[in-house]
Amino acid sequence: MIDYSDMVIVEDNFHDVEMIMDALHDTERKISTLILRDGAEAVKHFFEPPDNVLSGNLPLPKLILLDLKIPKINGLEVLKLLKSNEKTKYIPVVIFTSSNEPRDRLESYQLGANSYLVKPLDADMFYGYIKQIVNYWAMMNINVHQTGII
Repeated sequence: MIDYSDMVIVEDNFHDVEMIMDALHDTERKISTLILRDGAEAVKHFFEPPDNVLSGNLPLPKLILLDLKIPKINGLEVLKLLKSNEKTKYIPVVIFTSSNEPRDRLESYQLGANSYLVKPLDADMFYGYIKQIVNYWAMMNINVHQTGII
């Protein structure tokens, strides 16, 4: 079984995925990743049997990087499902999106997003954001699953 325990990226934009992966390759620690291209893939990965996170067949990631503007099932719906489930609600979810709409930001936080970042247009800033996100959420942060409490 492949261990995707560090990070799940839910992103449909190929260029953004490439930039994220380039930034990850330049981090101090190797980050194992799983890339899901739309909301339906994300829902299937986390919730649909037999090989899903809820069944225990796949490990919980340390971080989910979620775009809001994804096909099939939008990011807000994916976030709602993740944060309403006992097993997945403690996984940190960072919204990384092009939407700077106050309504999207508010709804994301109301649904339980841990952070909301607007993708910068500048490639160097984009790269820097990813490195900082990963440094904090996947390397420095200790989430509840790592404590052994649940």
